[in-house]
Amino acid sequence: MQDMGWWSYVKYDEQQDRPAISGQLLRRVAGYGRPYLGRVALMLGTILAITGLSLVPPLLYRALIDLALPARDLALLNLLALGMIAIPILNGLVGVYQRYLSASIGEGIIFDLRCALFEHLQRMSLRFFTHTKTGELMARLNNDVVGAQQAVSSTAVALVSNLVAVVGTLAVMLSLDWRLTIASVLILPLFILPARRVGRVLRRITRDSFRLNAQMNALMNETLNVSGALLVKLFGRTTDETRRFAQRAGRVRDIGIRQALIGRWFFLGLGLVSAVGTAVVFWIGGWLVLHEGLTVGTIVAFSAYLTQLYGPLSALTNARVEFATSLVSFERVFEVLDLPREVTDRPGAAALRDVRGRVRFEDVWFTYEDPQRQVGLTEVSRWHWPGSTTLADGGAGRRSPTARADDDGASLPAAADGGDGVGAPATAEGGAAQDQPDGNGAVPAMERRWALAGISFAVEPGQLAALVGPSGAGKTTVTYLLPRLYDPSDGRITIDGHDLRDATLDSLAAHIGMVTQETYLFHDTIRTNLLYAKPDASDAELEAACRVANLHDFIASLPEGYETIVGERGYRLSGGEKQRLAIARVVLKDPCILVLDEATSHLDSESEALIQAALERVMRVRTSLVIAHRLSTVLAADVILVLDQGRLVERGTHAELLAHGGLYARLFETQFRPAKVAPLD
Repeated sequence: MQDMGWWSYVKYDEQQDRPAISGQLLRRVAGYGRPYLGRVALMLGTILAITGLSLVPPLLYRALIDLALPARDLALLNLLALGMIAIPILNGLVGVYQRYLSASIGEGIIFDLRCALFEHLQRMSLRFFTHTKTGELMARLNNDVVGAQQAVSSTAVALVSNLVAVVGTLAVMLSLDWRLTIASVLILPLFILPARRVGRVLRRITRDSFRLNAQMNALMNETLNVSGALLVKLFGRTTDETRRFAQRAGRVRDIGIRQALIGRWFFLGLGLVSAVGTAVVFWIGGWLVLHEGLTVGTIVAFSAYLTQLYGPLSALTNARVEFATSLVSFERVFEVLDLPREVTDRPGAAALRDVRGRVRFEDVWFTYEDPQRQVGLTEVSRWHWPGSTTLADGGAGRRSPTARADDDGASLPAAADGGDGVGAPATAEGGAAQDQPDGNGAVPAMERRWALAGISFAVEPGQLAALVGPSGAGKTTVTYLLPRLYDPSDGRITIDGHDLRDATLDSLAAHIGMVTQETYLFHDTIRTNLLYAKPDASDAELEAACRVANLHDFIASLPEGYETIVGERGYRLSGGEKQRLAIARVVLKDPCILVLDEATSHLDSESEALIQAALERVMRVRTSLVIAHRLSTVLAADVILVLDQGRLVERGTHAELLAHGGLYARLFETQFRPAKVAPLD
């Protein structure tokens, strides 16, 4: 470093920790301005007009001093005075129009970016949202998009305006006196070094500011929603959370102060440089007046032009800094837009029509932890995409899904589906070897944890399949794969013989209805929450769906009926009321395939009995997959699928599985029989 020349050091310093401002990035930014090219052209016209008008007043001063006053020309004096009034008025009006154009362009771009981001995030898989904090997403949609908008509506406009102003001012100054013009530009190198040094620092601070703001937003989102606030109060952590927020907000404050001070010192340095340049020009100009007959009016005009030269020069160097930091916002936005979508429509995907509801899982493997997929926003703080990752087990590569580990780690062939009908318990489907439960009913641990491993089964149209198994067996994962919230790591899932990946996502959503374990309601009316399933539903349809869910009488008893606000996440309703509302919502949707994840777990005995009777009517004409924790559901099932550690270990009817004496029989004794003994007697 000591051997570097001054210019080499400047170039080295400039390239440290700078974003990749490539032509491709600039072209992509320009692409968002393409719909506004007409307004951009008009705005360029206003910039030229404002610059031209701003160059006139110093010439008026020169004419006043050198012509009107020495000649005592009153008419010229009046004309110059009117010009000095008219030019600022005209300049101001053009400036208002320019502001309108820049604002409309900037707000249009921010609208386009926000819509593109929101649409892209809406189509990300569930895996993405389980790996990303909501506060970080809010920061991308707000802070980063606003920063990108400022780059276009403010920084870019200032850059062009100041560039035109500098060129125009230098041209007029050269026409007045070339010697003073050269003296004025000799100090230009003094503007370059501060701009380069400050640019590097501000880029780093801007990135840190975005990161710290995102962390603060994430904490606010986690603790200021109803669930977070309830948790904080129940555990008495109000003081701790306040302290934690103060720490994050303090870091945001400190970096804001640092950013402001750096900018202030930067402008102080530029002001001193401008003062030196003005003093040099005045001294040389005064000497020329005394010795070579340069007019006083020319010196006065030059003094005005110096302000118009050094001001735009200062802003121009700062605009370069702002433009570089603004590109950080664009990069962060583009990096989110470039995140790959895990679950998408295949080219040529067709909408499902005339669905009968035959569901089939064919050797399905799935893991939530796939190192080959990039999820979340952890990578987008970097300038370039990271390289591919390897497995945590030493990078040995991914175990083939067609092989499983036995007790000793040896590979075994995957089980084949030997039949779709309901028959004897499927400890080995089709006679193929499969991991056997140990004496306690548990499947031996696999080398790598698969949420589902070689699952194969079929549910015929109109059948009720009950998913049974201990916690973590993979029941919820099965229900998540059916509507393509995730895609299988291997194997395939079909409806009526059509691979789910060959069907459009919209048609899948139209034919599959799901009641999840955690009911989510919008902070809106009961009517609005119901209409989310079918926006064009009539009042009669709403009432019929609520009667099926045993909810209409409760809603009718409320002072505002269907217009009652349910509150944040439905917290103004009880757990059973929320779940009945979720059931009514899916009944209103009227899907061909119904998925229930512990749909009656929050209901009291009376409501559960009524709901169960209603669900029996609803499920009678639909293919239904139900995560069963109730004896009545298990007894009503056409087929019971018993899962353990991601494997299908048993399959059959209630009587067949009890007779087999396996895992289901033990679950029945510990989980189902104590619930309702009487119906079995």
